[in-house]
Amino acid sequence: MSSVYACPLSHQLISLCGADKLSYLHGQITQDLNKLTSSNYLWAGHCSAKGKLWGVFKLFSYQDSYYLTGSENEVEKSLAELKKYAVFAKVDISACSKRLIGLIGDDLSDVLAQLDINFEGDASACDFESGKALKLADNRVLLMVDSQFSMPDDVSTLDNEAPWQQASMLAGEPQLSADAIGEYVPQMVNLHAIDGISFKKGCYTGQETVARMKYLGKNKRAMYIVSGQSEGILSEPDLETQLGENWRRAGKLIAQSFNEQTNKLTGLVVLPNDTDVTQVLRAKHTPQVELSILPLPYSLEDE
Repeated sequence: MSSVYACPLSHQLISLCGADKLSYLHGQITQDLNKLTSSNYLWAGHCSAKGKLWGVFKLFSYQDSYYLTGSENEVEKSLAELKKYAVFAKVDISACSKRLIGLIGDDLSDVLAQLDINFEGDASACDFESGKALKLADNRVLLMVDSQFSMPDDVSTLDNEAPWQQASMLAGEPQLSADAIGEYVPQMVNLHAIDGISFKKGCYTGQETVARMKYLGKNKRAMYIVSGQSEGILSEPDLETQLGENWRRAGKLIAQSFNEQTNKLTGLVVLPNDTDVTQVLRAKHTPQVELSILPLPYSLEDE
């Protein structure tokens, strides 16, 4: 068995091209587009006027276009909202049919060399013959590829994305389920902790709420990673915590992934940001499923 695996991903893409693509998108998302180059990718949130997230995306450029990649639900919602006002600008916004593949393994160097993918210096993105590569971590590379792309023979292609999704969640990378869209301000899903919010860029949709959360200290919630044994994906996202003899509402899973080989459920949940991380949570509608809170790989403290 190869130690490098390729996961076909369900995440999708939005593409933006045209003369006004920078100015238009700059006014829509939490990220400063002027920081984007061909050799990096950036995290970005797309909010409603009330500052509630429609989606969390990885933003990158390729050839003459910008791309946003996120879950199917996030892409569907944000695509509709982005297109609402695009008629007033020279920008073409559409769903992109290119494939997304996740490469995961302890040592990706041989495979990347075969694909002629070279991340020079501290670059987190690069173009290659078949598309774009994003280096999310030393053991994870995201590929956007064309229809002619084929994987090297010594890479095992999986039939599901569970290992990739699990690794993404363990890295504390936010994503929103259908139920979570429109529910959370960016700081509540730790977007500031992964440099996904610019507080110096100027106006964008939802900015007042996001700024108020930072400067007035009004945010009381954060995203946590949870994990435990289960028989599958939880059909209801509600979690509870024990208070004395009783159980009370804790929060809702905003994303979850299930590994059939280990029967392990990994998820992301928004909880009060003073949560005792030693406590055990349980699924409200499946109380035999208990979930432990795992440490975040980054700090939630504001600079």
